Amino acid sequence: MVTFLQDALTDVKNSLPDISDITFILPSKRAGGFLLNELKKNTAATFFAPLICSIEEFIEELSNLKIINNAELLFKSYEAYLKTDSITEKEDFETYSTWATTLLNDFNEIDRYLVEPTQFFSYLASIKTLERWGVKEEKTELINNYLQFWESLPAFYENIQSLLLKEQIGYQGMVYREASANIEHYITANKNKTHVFIGFNALNTAEQHIIQELLETETTMVYWDADRTFYEDSKHSASHFIRKYIKEWKYFQQKTPKFIAQNYEKPKKFQFIEVQKNIGQAKYVGELLSTLSDDEINKTAVVLGDENLLVPLLYSLPENVKNLNLTMGVPLKQFPAVVFFEKLFAIHTRDTEMLYYKDVLSLLNHPVGKNLVTEFDTIAQNITNENITHISFLDLMALSDSSKNDMLELLFKNWKNTSHTAIKSSLEIIEELRKKHSSTTIESVVLQQLHTVFSEIDALNQKYPHLKSIKSVNTLFSELTATTSLDFEGDAYYGLQIMGVLETRVLDFENVIITSVNEGIFPSGKSNASFITYDLKQQFSLPLFTEKDAIYTYHFYRLLHRAKSVTLLYNNHSEGINTGEKSRFIRQLEIEKHPNHTIEKKVLAPKVQIEKKPLKQIEKTDAVMQLLRDIAKKGFSPSALTSYIRNPLDFYFQKILKLNELEEVEETVAANTLGTIVHDTLEKFYQPFEDCVLRIQDLQNMKGQIHEEVTSQFKKTFKGGTFSKGKNLIIFEVAKRYISNFIDREIADIQSGNTIKIINIESNLTLEIPIPELDFPVKIHGKVDRVDEYNGQLRIIDYKTGLVNQGDVEIIDWEELNKDYKFSKAFQVLAYALMMNKEIPINNAEAGIISFKNLGAGFLKFGVKEKSGSRNKSQIITEDTLENFTVELKKLILEICDPNIPFTEKEID
Repeated sequence: MVTFLQDALTDVKNSLPDISDITFILPSKRAGGFLLNELKKNTAATFFAPLICSIEEFIEELSNLKIINNAELLFKSYEAYLKTDSITEKEDFETYSTWATTLLNDFNEIDRYLVEPTQFFSYLASIKTLERWGVKEEKTELINNYLQFWESLPAFYENIQSLLLKEQIGYQGMVYREASANIEHYITANKNKTHVFIGFNALNTAEQHIIQELLETETTMVYWDADRTFYEDSKHSASHFIRKYIKEWKYFQQKTPKFIAQNYEKPKKFQFIEVQKNIGQAKYVGELLSTLSDDEINKTAVVLGDENLLVPLLYSLPENVKNLNLTMGVPLKQFPAVVFFEKLFAIHTRDTEMLYYKDVLSLLNHPVGKNLVTEFDTIAQNITNENITHISFLDLMALSDSSKNDMLELLFKNWKNTSHTAIKSSLEIIEELRKKHSSTTIESVVLQQLHTVFSEIDALNQKYPHLKSIKSVNTLFSELTATTSLDFEGDAYYGLQIMGVLETRVLDFENVIITSVNEGIFPSGKSNASFITYDLKQQFSLPLFTEKDAIYTYHFYRLLHRAKSVTLLYNNHSEGINTGEKSRFIRQLEIEKHPNHTIEKKVLAPKVQIEKKPLKQIEKTDAVMQLLRDIAKKGFSPSALTSYIRNPLDFYFQKILKLNELEEVEETVAANTLGTIVHDTLEKFYQPFEDCVLRIQDLQNMKGQIHEEVTSQFKKTFKGGTFSKGKNLIIFEVAKRYISNFIDREIADIQSGNTIKIINIESNLTLEIPIPELDFPVKIHGKVDRVDEYNGQLRIIDYKTGLVNQGDVEIIDWEELNKDYKFSKAFQVLAYALMMNKEIPINNAEAGIISFKNLGAGFLKFGVKEKSGSRNKSQIITEDTLENFTVELKKLILEICDPNIPFTEKEID
């Protein structure tokens, strides 16, 4: 394959005898490097290399100005903004930085396209005035300030220009405008110099003016990388700009353009690959590369439409890729250390004395945080044990080892919203981290880059007084880490080439693999942050989104000119703003298919195999049986037995292995915590009245103590958690309401002539169950919330703060009681009744539940129904009832304690 650069160099050598005196200008430094490599490869004798530069370097030479970086431009422009007297209402730097970048990009645009600023700004101010035409007859001060700002743009623009020119620097557009103005002087000084422009496509007005002026000297040549197939198709936007220049430029009225090739119609093999998600694209590229020989890999380029695919792709490269060149780096913002500093800034941006526990734990649990503070586990455990949701810096220090407090102080001591403290602390943290990493690790390289970023912020902070808050430092940090990258080293001209779209300019490859060929990515769509309206851009011949599309089209089709094999991958998965739609370029290739081209389409989908997993079983070993004996000796609780009914594996994990859920800070009061608080409050209220008949006065006295007692129980159970605001305040009020409503119901009962006598409150009960089949004693134990006599009727009551209905405490078939978890409430109240029978022989008693979420239903009594839906039911607990329950209880305990029956997972319906 003869590449475009080889063609262009051959023609230059044929046209000009001494190549050493030529100045070659290319779109990028990378393209210049490839040109120099071609010169080295195709020469037999030693000669002086020509001057090879990028267009940006050439423009800097013409203008005698250096292009300033964006961070410093932001500060310089703010200086100019403050000096613009016509803008009366000045914003602080933090607010200014939120909109200035967009405005500076617009200034950049109008300068590169040599737009006359006075007229342009006049139009823009008029448009902004028209937008507010019908707001009010008398404009408010806010609107007047807004309109005044747009009218002041010419003065602001002039101030930026003059400020930068004093220091011989400028932003890109300004440098272009200056270069365009200086071109005649440059030509006069370099009359006999030969200039060769290679591989340009979309030129701004300044570039067009410069190249046209140089062409008039007759010592300048331009080589377009265009193909006749697209050039001669007036509707195809791949050659939109080149057609336009050749048609409009005076030079081409007499001269034939150099040169329009005809490579696209040669035989080519296209593959269109539809893939699920981005990671699938990276994996498939790896598979594809694994099938290529070394020679083929050397002629292959992987072009990333979405540069976020770089890291997944690097992990997907096969072993046969031995040499690799990357034209892009990994953005610094993708590394964990940057995320750590973002979290740190987020904490200090709030500028509050109280730290939120999740922020503290998130920072300390981060890999970087663990490197800095080794006692994370101790601090986390103390925060959890004390249930602290908001903690002061001093309290946090108290939770840790006092000998290791230096790093905690650096991380969490209030920065007082000062930029100097934020920068100084960040640099100290980086220094501490650098001591812990060897210079060869990737982490040390990232830390070095972060040190450079913070040093640059520090230098700007010392030079300019505008970084007043932590938020402004964070904004600058985010911008710098987004634009800074870690560059890879590799052989630029040998092996597999992985590049972004812009890096492909001027280069040709036989095998081209392009990823993310999706609409909205390649091409990128209409999105463009600008204050310049569409009609204003049209009026002043500024580029519209149609020109942007034409640029993407050119880059895409230019890659296909000389390629023999082209693989295009796109993501078909719709997620977020990604619609999963393939690019219009793929559709165009399908519709305009050339006879010499073959197209193959593939849809890749992961294999999904759903295997039916067998239910887990845990055999009862001797050790497990011994643990069961120990539990039986102490006593099975009703909740333990019902957990076995729900799922034997739950019983095994919780009661045998004693695996509990991970303890966490309880930020919002949990249901079980609310239950404990309500239970403990009622126990405190009613315990003094055991063996007493309740009186209305006693109950009313309780009502007066509800707020105080519930507060006390919250502090005891919820520990350091706050319940003075938010959801917890609502739950606190709910707890008070539950108790108040319950006491009101008791008062109403007594007022209606009923007698309530308290027998026991929160009684701990234990009962031995004789089971001859087992050679060890078995007990059940539990805590009965309340036993009372209601008009002489004995009642065994269990409180539930959750919702319970009458049907939940009723059964039909006794044998179902120990098999189905839906009868768990009935099982529990019967277990309490059986245990209570030892203390007070039960005959014709009632057992049931009072549900605080269903208090209107009153006392929900256990009952046995004849059949489903039957109204006939027995709600009295008799000796027969307890005998029937004892039979089922023994069956359940025998099953649990049978060494031949494993703990088997229950299938969830």
